[in-house]
Parts: sequence; C-alpha cells; structure tokens
Amino acid sequence: MIYDSILSCVGNTPTVKLKKLFPQQEHTVLAKLEMLNPGGSIKDRPAKFMVEQGMKRGEITPYSHIIESSSGNLAIALAMICQQHSLPFTAVVDPKISPTNLKLLEIYGANIVQVTKKDENNGYLATRIDTVKRLVKETPNAVWINQYANPDNWRSHYYGEAEEIVNSMESNIDYLVVGASTSGTLMGVARRLKETNPNLKVVAVDIKGSVLFGGHSGPRELPGIGASRVPELLDASEVDEVIYVDDYESALACRQLVKEESIFAGGSSGSAIAAIKKLLPHIPKHSVVLTLFADRGDRYLDLVYDQTWFDMVKQRHLSTPSLQSIV
Repeated sequence: MIYDSILSCVGNTPTVKLKKLFPQQEHTVLAKLEMLNPGGSIKDRPAKFMVEQGMKRGEITPYSHIIESSSGNLAIALAMICQQHSLPFTAVVDPKISPTNLKLLEIYGANIVQVTKKDENNGYLATRIDTVKRLVKETPNAVWINQYANPDNWRSHYYGEAEEIVNSMESNIDYLVVGASTSGTLMGVARRLKETNPNLKVVAVDIKGSVLFGGHSGPRELPGIGASRVPELLDASEVDEVIYVDDYESALACRQLVKEESIFAGGSSGSAIAAIKKLLPHIPKHSVVLTLFADRGDRYLDLVYDQTWFDMVKQRHLSTPSLQSIV
C-alpha cells in the first residue's frame, strides 16, 4: 500500500504477547506497540487529531501559530504534524527535556522556549502553562492546543488505538494497565474498551513524586508519566486502581523488556511492566492484561539506558520506602 503522506501512516500499530517476560500460563499479557507510529510515539495520534479537528472547526487556519507545553513526545509529534500542514509551532519545554528530544524538535523546525523556574509543586508544568498563556497573548494568530484540557486528546485514543484493539481482540480484555500523565490515553482507551466489556478493570500507573491521584509531589526523572498538576481531562472515578512505581523500577523493567522480548521501549513502558508485575499475583487466573508501549527507547539513551543515571535512581529507590498501590 502506498500512503499519501507520513500523516496517513499514524495508527494501525501491532499488538504482541509478552510470552518471555511473563511466561506464566495463568495470565496473558499483551502490549500494543504505539512506539511504532511514524513520529516514534503514541502522541502522534492526539497531535494529528487535535490539529485536524481544530482545522475542521475553523479554530486553526493556514495563518495559525500552534503553541503547546511539552518537553517530550507530544512536542515532537506536533512539530511533525505542523510541518506537514505548514503551520509554525512553538514548544514550551523545561530543563528535564532530554538532549535527544531537544535535537528532534530542532530538526523538525520547531521554535523552542525553555522555562527554568519551578512551580509550587517542585515541577515545571505550571510554569510552562503560564508561559504558554503569555506567548498566546504576544504571538499573532496563536492557538494553544492545550493537551491537558482538550477533549480531542482523549477522543484521539478512543477512536484510534482503542478502536483498533476492539476490532482485533478475539476475547475481552480483563485489565487495562496504562501510565497516566495528561490522562488522554488512559481516559480514551478505557472508555472505548468499557463499552465492549463493562467488567474491565482500569489500572492507572503513576510514578512516585506525581500528584495525579493524591500523591505527594517529589523528585522524579522520567518524562511521559506522572505530573505536578492534575489535568482537566482526568476523571479518577473511572479508574479502579492506581499502582505506583518509581524511576528505578521503570528503568529496570525497560532493560528486562529489551533482554527478554527484544523490545526497545521508553520509560513509561517500563513503568507499565513494573506495575503489571505488582498486579498479576492479585488477579484471577487466566486474566487477559493489556498495556500500551508509548514510545521508543532511543529517546531515553541519556536516562533509562545510561548507567550513571540508572545507578542514581537505584540508590534513591533503595533509600526510600517501598511503594504501594491504592484502590
């Protein structure tokens, strides 16, 4: 098949069984490889959907200047999408952006504004959003995509990978395990899957130091999971359980994923794997568990796959109390 452009290649990602990492016969663990989207992450879906829906509604015109707060995959995805639509794009990032992501944004021609001041939760999210609001006032024809509150974020996943899952599964999914950040993926996939299986258990994965589900703000290193502010899209009442992991558990699981399954995935994928390991001993036998691998590991060479960084988060892990899930 010949596609019209790179934008037509977003979606239709494969789902695989993790038979070596989870060899137990009692459960089936599946992962949808969103890392195989053309921009390298699951964020291709909301970036494309939010821009194109905005264009259909007339909120985004050929003269618009797109602005968004993101130090990771959404910024890269928006840079790719906006480039194809000939729209200028400004990414508001923070010091935790990886050198790889920064370089990718430059390659895609994005304008980059980096904040340096931490917010009251010891993160950068509130500072980034304040900066976006200022830039919107100062920039002609500016449009803030606002991934944290834009319902097209969760709708992109509802009509995207969730619909693909429904159409491809031969049996019901019993447990959906998804890392939470803006919560667009979590909300969109959970809502669609619950339509086909009302008994589905939705398990959110959060990182220690995130405040999404009432946790205490603290130091955390991995991008793409957790937040220092609760996004407007998140409806915690739709979540059955929250499992906490930390940076070390996530990075260790990433490395195990490469070793056992030869899947080179990013930090939040490791978070999901670490959470599944905590979940399996407590669920009925023969359950089907589904997760999503959001991005590729090459964006984490300076973090997850760097030995100095790994040793640092390991030491932090060993010096803090063990993490518990909350229901």
